[in-house]
Amino acid sequence: MESKKCFCDTGLLFADCCGLYLEKNQNVPTALTLMRSRYSAYATHNAEYLLETTYVSERQYYSKAEILKWATNNKWQKLEILSFTENTVEFKAYFLDSNEKSQIHYECSTFKFENDSWFYFDGKFE
Repeated sequence: MESKKCFCDTGLLFADCCGLYLEKNQNVPTALTLMRSRYSAYATHNAEYLLETTYVSERQYYSKAEILKWATNNKWQKLEILSFTENTVEFKAYFLDSNEKSQIHYECSTFKFENDSWFYFDGKFE
């Protein structure tokens, strides 16, 4: 894993990019960085990180088992950032579903900053 390129398509090595947050537990500096690290968490099947980085009031709507199922049933191909502001990120996540069929997940995510940490709040989908 150490010498692999990061899943979030920055071109950096995983260890120098999302690995800092997924494995070394550093705080993410921006909403965009959190979005990228959450994509990498899906790619590495890290449901714990996905739940921990979801805003506290929203966690009740997610289950670790469901997150893990979604993460493992798909083969994550590519992340494309379309636009972002301080607290929103619009993106497309490309993946192959369990039938090896190409899919695109489009979302405009909203993030909240609280207690020196960024959290995923919600998303609008098309």
